[in-house]
Amino acid sequence: MAGKIATAIISDINCHLSKSSKQYYSDFYIGITNDIERRLFGEHNVNKENAWWIWREASDKWTAQEVEEYFLEQGMKGDTGGGNNGTVYVYCYEITNNTIE
Repeated sequence: MAGKIATAIISDINCHLSKSSKQYYSDFYIGITNDIERRLFGEHNVNKENAWWIWREASDKWTAQEVEEYFLEQGMKGDTGGGNNGTVYVYCYEITNNTIE
């Protein structure tokens, strides 16, 4: 997957949000990482097969942070900071009783 610009990632996530049964940004978690498998499915305990989630590769860390900050301003759960130059993956998932924020 080639790295995308912020507006493309925001559009992808918003399109995917419309397929969820949830209606508020606060029902979702947004984050960035350098390792999707570890962070999304390991640390956050998102069910890979039976949960609502999406991830996209940004063109660089600053683009990933821009997308994260946009959705945090909209009301999604999450936090800013951390990461390294390899932190180019933006992920979002629906918060459930099984996920770990």
